Amino acid sequence: MTTFSVHEAKTNLSKLLASAEAGEEVVIARGKTPVARLVAVAPPKPVRKAGMWKGMFRMDDSFFDPLPDDELALWNGEGD
Repeated sequence: MTTFSVHEAKTNLSKLLASAEAGEEVVIARGKTPVARLVAVAPPKPVRKAGMWKGMFRMDDSFFDPLPDDELALWNGEGD
């Protein structure tokens, strides 16, 4: 964490922004009193659209076949 005065922060704003983007925490102080903390903003989450993977995957018809009894028992918490 690095502390800068208001005057230093105004003079070196671009450098302070680069430091924040690099993950460093920058504190801006008025005199000796910390007033603000400059940190990077998290990037926005990508927009998810319904059906965006449609047609990109294909499942064999056997995917929907019932499970064998021994495998089904394991899914139900029975057996070893």
